[in-house]
Amino acid sequence: MAPDERTLAQRLLAGDKRALARAISLVEDDRPEGWELVREVYPHTGRAAVVGFTGPPGVGKSTLLGALTKAERARDRTVGVLSIDPSSPFTHGALLGDRIRLTEHFLDAGVFIRSMANRGALGGLSEAALQAALLMDAAGRDVVFVETVGVGQAEVDVIDHADTVVLALMPGSGDSIQALKAGVMEIPDVIVVNKADHPLTDTMVREIRGVLSLGPQRGWRVPIVKTQAAHGIGIEELVEKLEEHRQYIQAEGTLIERRRRNLMNEVVAIATSRMRRQLEASIRQDPHVQELLDEVCERRLDPATAAADILARNAAEVERAARAR
Repeated sequence: MAPDERTLAQRLLAGDKRALARAISLVEDDRPEGWELVREVYPHTGRAAVVGFTGPPGVGKSTLLGALTKAERARDRTVGVLSIDPSSPFTHGALLGDRIRLTEHFLDAGVFIRSMANRGALGGLSEAALQAALLMDAAGRDVVFVETVGVGQAEVDVIDHADTVVLALMPGSGDSIQALKAGVMEIPDVIVVNKADHPLTDTMVREIRGVLSLGPQRGWRVPIVKTQAAHGIGIEELVEKLEEHRQYIQAEGTLIERRRRNLMNEVVAIATSRMRRQLEASIRQDPHVQELLDEVCERRLDPATAAADILARNAAEVERAARAR
């Protein structure tokens, strides 16, 4: 079969970067053929090591990814990088364009880089972003790095979609102190203190160790790696820690458990997102709903009661539709 006669799925599975770019665009645009493509290639996923990166804005996550990508390529591993940016309020497209920090890898055939908008997703990961990571996996990338938008504690969403979670922090930052709160400190498998030439680096490392000691003591001891990503310092140690964690979860059998949990959460997240869109579409033109909202605004009805009424009406409509079939 000639290359130009192969289907998009076949080209993607063969590692064609253009096919991968086209596939991600179809999913991002919520095109039916995009979801059909995901369905076709899904059996070929699960081979890539998926590493999620989270942390406050400004800690240098993108620079860190650039240095890590260089290190992985030196090991002859193919890399996919997915940077989730805040959405433009006007176009809903990616706003920051973090690919700018990865320019040295643009012409490398072994690296595929994509920026996507989070489109308001609370955890920084949109429905399409989850599928984009799957498509990179299907295209044969050995490692897939997923960088979430810096949105504080809501970034815990990344734990549901990665084999290994990296929390990046920076000394001397108020945002970093916020990240030391238990809700965020419970999620990482590896912690990186970037820009480690800062005089408060050692103080921050001690603070992190103190917070970690208060949490549940798991079999895996979370390592703290000091880096200066802009100069490549500490990157080799970070690569080693990522590999150690992967070997640990494979040896303990927790990789399968983690992926099962992740996939279950992904199914629920996609179903929830689609149900919300369907619900919003069904009630937007419903006169009864508008009356309920007017009553809420006039303080004659509380929001919880109005919501219960809407859900009951929607459930009744679904039941009637099912009976009609």
